[in-house]
Amino acid sequence: MKIEYDEPKDERINTGQPMWRESMLSFLALGIGSFSSISIYRIGEDGGFSGWILVLMLLGNTIFLAFLAGLISYITYHWGIRQSIRHLGNAARKVAAGDFTVRVLHQRNDNKYDEMEVLIDDFNKMVEELAANETLKSDFISNVSHEIKTPIAIIRNYAQALQTEELSPEQRQYYVETISESAAKLSDLVGNILRLNKMESQAIVEREQFSLDEQLRCCVLALEEKFEEKNLELDIDLEEEILLFNDASLLEIAWNNLLGNAIKYTPKGGCIGVSARKASDTKAVVVIRDNGIGMKKEVAHHMFEKFYQGDTSHSSQGNGLGLAMVAKVMELCDGQIRVETREGEGTAFTITLDLIGAS
Repeated sequence: MKIEYDEPKDERINTGQPMWRESMLSFLALGIGSFSSISIYRIGEDGGFSGWILVLMLLGNTIFLAFLAGLISYITYHWGIRQSIRHLGNAARKVAAGDFTVRVLHQRNDNKYDEMEVLIDDFNKMVEELAANETLKSDFISNVSHEIKTPIAIIRNYAQALQTEELSPEQRQYYVETISESAAKLSDLVGNILRLNKMESQAIVEREQFSLDEQLRCCVLALEEKFEEKNLELDIDLEEEILLFNDASLLEIAWNNLLGNAIKYTPKGGCIGVSARKASDTKAVVVIRDNGIGMKKEVAHHMFEKFYQGDTSHSSQGNGLGLAMVAKVMELCDGQIRVETREGEGTAFTITLDLIGAS
């Protein structure tokens, strides 16, 4: 089946305006041709040439002028296009070899854009995006390597220490627990990397109807043990029958990460609030807040970046991927997330989602 659609017009192309510079040589050739034809005709009449000889002279002049016009057209257009294509080809080969510093200079100097200038502009932007992606990939690999090395080093060192015969039962138990914790952290890291990679390559969101308030209740209940470990107070205010048509599994990842962060950064005896309500006929709003350590402005600015951990004192409890996954979930589920935080006072995440029937 062939699908046809209208290609949108590129507003950058503005060569529809008068192009007197490009036409000057053509007008010059036309003027020369007209003058030479008149001259040949007069010479033929003054010289008494017969009609067929005069016709041959005019025909020869016409052929010469056609050749001259074609040559001028080739020089003014084809030569310029070939030069541009040659530059683009050379640049493309360098980019393919891994050089993302390449840029192609624009060929025109009259501030006008034709199709070739637009192509050059898009090529340069593409190379800039490739360079940015290459930097992100390098940073990602570097961060993953760093995060993986730490638990592996702990597991190796404590495994070697377990081979010491003089260890007391208490020391041996401590080493075993440390190895287990590091292995769990390594497993969580790998799992989060795989989940985030799946999200970033995910094109289709599996939408279904479900109750948002019921999902939040289940997420809170699943973390009940962790709330009790820190003696945290829960303030839950969930409006009933908040129905969404969205990807429930992705949103569950977001709630678990936000609640997990609230538990991690709230001191013992603190308070965590979870609320959900219909803000209008088309929108639902979820707020997850805590009265924990909060964040500085410079930290909050980077909180959704991969592997970023503004509070290094809690770095052993996470790997800096949780909020990056939350941001990706919101992107996939057409949600908006807003953060209010103040150092020493706490943090509140406000998430807005479409209700069933919202267009």
